[in-house]
Amino acid sequence: MRFRRIRILILLSLLVAAAGSTWLEQWIARGWRMPLEVELVPINGDGSAQTHARIAALDVADFADIDTFLRRETARYGVAIPQAMQLRLMPESRAIPPVPPRGGNVLATVWWSLKLRLWVYRQSGHWLPQFGTVKLFVLYHAPEDGVALEHSLGLQKGLIGVVHAFADPRQDSQNNVVIAHELLHTLGATDKYGPGGYPVYPDGVADASLGEGMPQREAEIMAGRYVNAAGRLVMPLSLAQCVIGAKTAREINLDAAFARRFGGAR
Repeated sequence: MRFRRIRILILLSLLVAAAGSTWLEQWIARGWRMPLEVELVPINGDGSAQTHARIAALDVADFADIDTFLRRETARYGVAIPQAMQLRLMPESRAIPPVPPRGGNVLATVWWSLKLRLWVYRQSGHWLPQFGTVKLFVLYHAPEDGVALEHSLGLQKGLIGVVHAFADPRQDSQNNVVIAHELLHTLGATDKYGPGGYPVYPDGVADASLGEGMPQREAEIMAGRYVNAAGRLVMPLSLAQCVIGAKTAREINLDAAFARRFGGAR
């Protein structure tokens, strides 16, 4: 009986510690008091020479428009900071993250999430977790006609993103749209699209005042696409065509109350 109580106490302590660490990392990451710390780890997703060459040529400047996007959008919600994101481009990793399960089985997804977090911890090379640092693992693939990339994902618990991107510098701007989307997932943003990838009105459109079903010229970042004047569902060419909508702003702690607390002007 005594051993059972000790075991329960240990389990409860671990749960409290896990909950506390999750709260702490989210408090740090979503504070918007200082630049968001982001580590981007490139991975050769297809083993090709083209992908290897693209990774070797990567530079921090290739991701600069993500910071520009975040600064522009956070300023709209009253947070004026000279730099929204501090990105560190890490050395190429040869390790491949665990593949997510197919079919939507909840238990399988939970187990995969735990495996991914353990994998990330092992890759970090640190004894202690890096609280408040978003870890983005970008798997690059050489473009192939008619072949779509695997679905990217971002986890709030652990601040982890796994992004599939094209190993072509001409795709950098659209790659950064996907990276920014998954980055905001790690901060608590939810998807704003429904069946077929169509934006959900009103939260998934850039300008809801135009009315439901009306064409848009920009995309809400968590919808990822917009319907143009021709009625086509299109992906924005760059983050210059993306905005953070009101619901997404609330989810990542950029609400009006935040602006009032810190004296920002909307």
